[in-house]
Amino acid sequence: MPLVKPSCVRELRDRVNIVDVISRSVTLKKAGNRFKGLCPFHQEKTPSFHVNPDMGVYKCFGCGKSGDLITFVRETEGLNFVEAIEALGQRFNVAIEYESGAGPTREERSLRQELFELHDVAAQHFHDVFRENNKTGEWMRSYWQDDRRFPLELADEFKIGAADADGSGLGGLLLQRKFSEAALRQCGLFFIYDDAAITLRSLRPRFRGRLMIPIRDHQGRVVAFTARQTDLTPENDPAKEAKYVNSPETPIFTKSHLLFNLDRARTAAGEKHSFVLVEGQLDALRCWSVGLKTAVAPQGTSITDGQLALMRRYHHQVECFFDGDSAGQKAALRFLPMALKAGLDVKFITGEPGQKIDPDDVLRDQGIDGYETLRQRSLSAMGFAGQSLLPAGRTASAEQKTAALKPLFEIVISAESEVARSEFLKEAASLMGLDPGAMSADFDRFRRQSTRWAPAGSPNEPSAVSASHAADAPQAVPPEEHLLLICLHFEDLGPALSQALPVEWIDTNHPAGVLLNRVLAEFEQDAWPGTAELADSGLLESAEEKALVASLLFDTPQMDDPNKVAEEGLHKLRLRALQPRLKQIELALSQTTPDSDSDAISLLKERSNIQRQLRQPVKLVGVV
Repeated sequence: MPLVKPSCVRELRDRVNIVDVISRSVTLKKAGNRFKGLCPFHQEKTPSFHVNPDMGVYKCFGCGKSGDLITFVRETEGLNFVEAIEALGQRFNVAIEYESGAGPTREERSLRQELFELHDVAAQHFHDVFRENNKTGEWMRSYWQDDRRFPLELADEFKIGAADADGSGLGGLLLQRKFSEAALRQCGLFFIYDDAAITLRSLRPRFRGRLMIPIRDHQGRVVAFTARQTDLTPENDPAKEAKYVNSPETPIFTKSHLLFNLDRARTAAGEKHSFVLVEGQLDALRCWSVGLKTAVAPQGTSITDGQLALMRRYHHQVECFFDGDSAGQKAALRFLPMALKAGLDVKFITGEPGQKIDPDDVLRDQGIDGYETLRQRSLSAMGFAGQSLLPAGRTASAEQKTAALKPLFEIVISAESEVARSEFLKEAASLMGLDPGAMSADFDRFRRQSTRWAPAGSPNEPSAVSASHAADAPQAVPPEEHLLLICLHFEDLGPALSQALPVEWIDTNHPAGVLLNRVLAEFEQDAWPGTAELADSGLLESAEEKALVASLLFDTPQMDDPNKVAEEGLHKLRLRALQPRLKQIELALSQTTPDSDSDAISLLKERSNIQRQLRQPVKLVGVV
């Protein structure tokens, strides 16, 4: 069945009085401009359940349940969103209109939810096998504790599991739990012939004789598994030689969109705690076990732009803690330009020159102190690039330095900010013992000749938003709240907004900015649950955020052209982000002395870039 049209949902909320809906199951008495009664969601003797007909919202001040008329029908009658809409339409004579091709169908939404539930059951099942007092459980616990030197408490915390040589009976359990054929075929946990009927025999387990590590999305839901080869992996395993095997991509798992442990690390990252990027899941688990709570890892592949964009949504600083061998250093060099492009402030944790460090060994043997010792010698982006590209440093020959400039420039040009590029060049010149002016001239020549160069984007200065926020203090409703309203009521504009709005333009000093940032991350990763599922999605992390969303959802916006309103909001955010920097540049240029021509040239370039951006109209790309 196709989705209900958003206009139809708005009409239903406008035409149907929430008091008429709730009074079918709750005896309500008028109390001022509200109504109250005994809460249908918990036992009580004194009424604490309130209904506000003007806002179209209910709230129980006893158990905390809240929502609108659609939520109430869903909660009290056990219906999904579409079924609740249809029930209300039938009862109150409101015609329900549907549209096709505007997102996942009802069946697809149901399948996604079922896959989440299936993976949760599978994770618990594998963990139970890990804890069993049998050959598989005892061997896996010994491997975990003795070989990997991890505590059992960590296995319990992350639900580390095990699959025996026969697959641990997962297929039988899922059949017993009556998961659908579509979910069993698409969960990625089994090999199933296309024309085979779903029976216990046809469910051939993908993972056998392996240590099972649950993979969670950034909301903490299990969406896949990484399976580590062990001595129990049978010889007839199709992937016997692979040390690690991931679940295949499914409707709920796209490995390039996920970072292992981001669901936990994002809550620990902050002013004094950068993200720590490591190479593998077990490295991240090792970090967590010693108290380093901000470690994340890619899903067995090279880091992707999508993963870095998701990380940037939560914090702008990251420390790269890779193996010190040749492969680890190459991976770090590939990561560096991507990190600069994403607007991340990146540092590299390395040992002494020539020392090859293994993060797992350091943390296992020295704990958090070993990490802190290495961290004291961490290198900046340019420091790492210079050390990697020019091991001889300042003593290198002119030919060696010249050869190192091109790959260095390719890294520098990835930075979105002209200021950052200028600072990177100065630092690199100092590290290599070169004249800053000569290096800047060579970089300008390289940029003109490069067919890959495009004008820089907005300056990556997080302080611009916070500094300008004070000037906007009298404004009752920040632009972020208008854009959040757009995302909630006109969900088809969400993906375009996530692409058009740089994260550094968002002021996260108030709830609307924090929540807008989080909502756009969902659209950006194609993981938006839909407004109807928002209350159960885990995206609303505080009572203040829930109250904000309630007020935005229950006040239907009157907009002739929501696309235009969204573009106006983007325009305001752009002005707020860029104009303070423009004023700083003008002031700096007025104070420029003749002996600082190179600085003046850099500032003039940046000013021209900002002025060009401000002249261009803001347009949402991909919106019909």
